[in-house]
Amino acid sequence: MSQSDNVRPFKIADAARAIRHVFVRDLLLDAHIGVYTHEHGRTQPIRVNVDLTVSEAAHGDKHANVVCYEEVVNNIKAMVASGHLNLVETLAERVAASCLEDERVMAARIRIEKLAAIPEAGSVGVEIERTRASS
Repeated sequence: MSQSDNVRPFKIADAARAIRHVFVRDLLLDAHIGVYTHEHGRTQPIRVNVDLTVSEAAHGDKHANVVCYEEVVNNIKAMVASGHLNLVETLAERVAASCLEDERVMAARIRIEKLAAIPEAGSVGVEIERTRASS
């Protein structure tokens, strides 16, 4: 069995299943985050990516009828501004839970990267996927 045989692709947009893909790419923020002493009392850069599987419905070109990516971004900014977090995992879980509060969101894939945590690495972090059934 090749490695690709055990990896299920994450298909988000799907016309046959009436699924729309709403996303946020490369949201750059400064966050009070980290478990180590040298990470306390200062911010560090993070990158946030969000992929949402959304049930399609007639939107009639009306903002209220769609999942708003600006609202997703504003919620993430508020979470980051609310104070120090030890773990990127905690932030990822909170972002996913916030996204799943909208009943149209069926699944949320969240990636949080710390961009300066390890000098030799471009980034380190976590990616999670949560669904309405498991949220």
